[in-house]
Amino acid sequence: MYLRMKYVLVLAGLSLVSLMASAQTQLPYDKYFREAGVTGSFSLYNLNEKKYYTTNTSEFRKATSPASTFKIPNTFIALEEQAVRDENEVLKWDGTQRMVPAWNEDNDLKMAYRNSTVWFYQELARHIGEDKYRSYLKKLDYGNQDISGGLTKFWLGTSLKISPEEQLKFLQKIHTQSLPFSEQTYRIGKEIMIEERTPAYTLRAKTGWAEVDSSDIGWYVGYVESKGNVYFFATRIYKPLDQKMDSFGPKRKTITRQILQDLNIL
Repeated sequence: MYLRMKYVLVLAGLSLVSLMASAQTQLPYDKYFREAGVTGSFSLYNLNEKKYYTTNTSEFRKATSPASTFKIPNTFIALEEQAVRDENEVLKWDGTQRMVPAWNEDNDLKMAYRNSTVWFYQELARHIGEDKYRSYLKKLDYGNQDISGGLTKFWLGTSLKISPEEQLKFLQKIHTQSLPFSEQTYRIGKEIMIEERTPAYTLRAKTGWAEVDSSDIGWYVGYVESKGNVYFFATRIYKPLDQKMDSFGPKRKTITRQILQDLNIL
């Protein structure tokens, strides 16, 4: 009886620790979403404080397609599986005209990550295969791990889904190098992720954009190493598909940077 009670108390304690670790504090930055004419949320994890923050608690655990933010794990998986030798290996453009001019040329991994070149990562996916993806997504504990939407599009508005909380937890594992990747994969992958490097901070990040049901969904996720700390962020915005907004894409970064600057991180 004593052992059973002790076991129950241990489980209760672990549950409380888990709950505390995932609790989040409300941030007062809804105004930036209103001013931009979009809905959504900004979420943050402060590594030194070991604390989560968000502008919208109901959004924090809501899962949607990762869209091109999946290029973060996809880059690391491709390097580890040698779908490309390194960041400089070039894949030939197939000559098909696509909507983004930067996609209509040969790409290497650095360019493909920076320009979100869909065909490049789809070609890598064919090399990696479904079995490897299932294995990696389980090891990475990435989102709902569902690749049923198809080998070359499961992350593009179909079956794979992830929440802001899960994005933040995954990014922490990238930073601490606690995932099953080699030192070389981490070195190349983390360098590719760098969007901005200044004397004051280093910003690693990725955007994503998907059309799902009746909405455009825009992501901007990453982390900032600044002032002896690391700040992980995940911004997700929405707008109706029938709403014309040429600046929807840039708003992901604009809102994020406004908040990071207000928090004295950038």
